[in-house]
Amino acid sequence: MSLWQSYRMRLRRKHARARAFRKHFSLTPVVNRTRAIRPGDILLFSTFRNERVRLPYFLRYYREMGISHFLMVDNASTDGGRDYLAEQEDVSLWSTGASYKRSRFGVDWLNWLQSRYGHGHWTLVVDPDEFFVYPFCDTRPIRALTDWLDVSSIRSFSAMLLDMYPKGTINATPYSAGQDPLEIASWFDPGNYTIEKNHFYGNLWIQGGPRARVFFRDAPGQAPALNKIPLVKWHRRYAYVSSTHMLLPRGLNLVYDEWGGERVSGMLLHTKFLDTFPAKAREEMARRQHYANSKEYAAYSEGLAEQTELWCKWSEKYINWRQLEILGLMSKGNWA
Repeated sequence: MSLWQSYRMRLRRKHARARAFRKHFSLTPVVNRTRAIRPGDILLFSTFRNERVRLPYFLRYYREMGISHFLMVDNASTDGGRDYLAEQEDVSLWSTGASYKRSRFGVDWLNWLQSRYGHGHWTLVVDPDEFFVYPFCDTRPIRALTDWLDVSSIRSFSAMLLDMYPKGTINATPYSAGQDPLEIASWFDPGNYTIEKNHFYGNLWIQGGPRARVFFRDAPGQAPALNKIPLVKWHRRYAYVSSTHMLLPRGLNLVYDEWGGERVSGMLLHTKFLDTFPAKAREEMARRQHYANSKEYAAYSEGLAEQTELWCKWSEKYINWRQLEILGLMSKGNWA
């Protein structure tokens, strides 16, 4: 990288951190239990809006994984989710009625919270419909992974977003609070993915899966990005610059082996496509708070109006992380 590129990177990182500082004034603490955070705790950060039905299982899943504390931002929910989280002893909660779009889709809010409370901790950034899977997650807590990453001097961990969906129409099976969403959305595309390298930031750019195949079949290049780096040993000087797709400093994005080997990686099982989704898509279309004037949700609304099924004859039913490794979607690398 040239000196000019390095200088531009530093400026962008400073700009992202300055934005986060400005935007944090729109956050109002509902309940702040961060004094309970201990050195070495693994922290989870998330933004949400009207996800009350998902929250019970979301918390259960990550508590069982070994998350110590949840730092959540409620963006003007009206379904009781804020009140529910305020009662949880391992949750610190902030609320805001500010624009999700103008906060760079929540990135500014979480950059601030991670800078303020995540310094020196392993931090996991996920949405309430994302479930982190890593090698040996069925037998080892997340601390086993972070301890190995520490010993290996690895500061960031990648996880491709894997869209999960039901067999049949999305609204055929109702989802209830506390239920494992993978009991319904248990299918995925085992292939149909494209990978490119972002030469400026150094991260990989992955697209494909059912959203590209169904909702963006005429323009697959506009399909949502699936590459994420959700787990990071955070430092207050770090900053996400585009969701969890990429960070600064640039070295945090080098989560793959360019010399033909395999580095350890995980998956985020994305359970967006439940019976709650059509109403969510209509709401987000009306709000226009998502990327590119909610172009993604416009594609969803059009497809869902036709009762489109995501399942196809190539779909595979999810079993466990080992299945994903065999398919080449994730890797245990040299972690044994």
